[in-house]
Amino acid sequence: MECISVFDMLKIGVGPSSSHTLGPWRAGERWIYELKSDDVFSQIANVKVDLYGSLSLTGKGHATDLASMLGLSGSDPEYIPTDTIDIIIASINNTHKLVLNNERIINFNPETDIVYNKSFLPFHANGMTFTALNDQNEELHQSTFYSIGGGFVVKEERTVDKENKELKKEFPYPIDKAHELLAFCIAENKTISEIVIENERSLRTDEEIDFEFNRIWDTMLECMFIGCHTEGHLPGGLNVRRRAFDMHKKLNIEVPYVCSKEWMQSIRQSEVKFRQILKWVSCFALSVNEVNASLGRVVTAPTNGSAGVIPAVLMYYLVIENHDAGYDEIKQFLLVAGEIGSIFKKGATISAAMGGCQAEIGVSSAMAAAALCELLGGSPEQVMIAAEIAMEHHLGLTCDPIGGLVQIPCIERNSMGAIKAINAAELALETDPKNVKVPLDKVVDTMWETAKDMNTKYKETSEGGLAVRVNLADC
Repeated sequence: MECISVFDMLKIGVGPSSSHTLGPWRAGERWIYELKSDDVFSQIANVKVDLYGSLSLTGKGHATDLASMLGLSGSDPEYIPTDTIDIIIASINNTHKLVLNNERIINFNPETDIVYNKSFLPFHANGMTFTALNDQNEELHQSTFYSIGGGFVVKEERTVDKENKELKKEFPYPIDKAHELLAFCIAENKTISEIVIENERSLRTDEEIDFEFNRIWDTMLECMFIGCHTEGHLPGGLNVRRRAFDMHKKLNIEVPYVCSKEWMQSIRQSEVKFRQILKWVSCFALSVNEVNASLGRVVTAPTNGSAGVIPAVLMYYLVIENHDAGYDEIKQFLLVAGEIGSIFKKGATISAAMGGCQAEIGVSSAMAAAALCELLGGSPEQVMIAAEIAMEHHLGLTCDPIGGLVQIPCIERNSMGAIKAINAAELALETDPKNVKVPLDKVVDTMWETAKDMNTKYKETSEGGLAVRVNLADC
């Protein structure tokens, strides 16, 4: 098993998909590193990109082609000004030239140099191969990468695993399974977040941890703010109208504000009837995934397609449940969420191309439910129960995006996943652990078995379900 930090599960990047956008982007960056290590970078005249399986079938809708070009260009998804993406892509399309790693101009025609192969490579559904050619059209270097979900990228030989295992040995509390985490909590008389922070301290200083958590939360908050204040339609051809803007406008915030932090304070002073709470949570979730669908900056949590669940539930706690909450509660929430997500990644998958949407919305809902449960005073046992309940009621959820876009039904599913997470946390708080029949590890195993049994056409290929019953003409 691999060592997974909370900051591996919560990564800042650009939408619309962690596996189909962020992963290929990072793969391009890693390949450039290989080219330089093998001393062939200076000889490259042209590059070919072959996409396989799910990356090919939904690549256009998920902007895999754009992400590949941006990765090869040397842009960083965490920091690139998102308003420059269209400029970079337009330049490549118009000139048929790409500035490799922002250093070397090479020939690159997206129409011919990005090849969509519908066949699946045996190792993983999301495969891609980069090939470098010299000015004689001779092959200089070729590498195949797999985007396995959540922005994680591996090669078949899994060269990073050895490093991960070495890091894991340094963890004071090495964890692969939920029952191992629970055993540490009981033995040390600590909460889950207290166990997880000790592991993180073996990788980073407290100052570095605080800096990263603040950066993650600021990105989440700004993403919600942007989504709630942006009107119009989403790109991609489905002509989907943004709903967060309209919903937010109808919620009638009376206290004026000028920035995201003032906005949060204004919401705290708004009406809190049950229907308004439902609308606020939905609004937060929708806003994030509308930004995601527009190639905006989001936090992968644990994927881009499910990026709205965790910020929506955390925002719910901050503006509804606890007006005095601040950074300490945000940090606690994210520590628990990240650890629960890593347990699912190790024991099953967080890739919709491997497991359907249960692997994305289901996992994010479980992460959020567990984190909320701890903030609301739940014991470590109850936190595990919250995660189990949330996933149990997402088992079998398919991934069948219309037009290959991360829009329908993906955006709404974040709203549903957030509401389920809150409900799961409340159910767990009212549950005596002695009466539980389904431990979290069992539901992780079940999710993985369900994933393996699921028909491929329901695994982010747009070859079944809503993706074929509803076509672009209907929209």
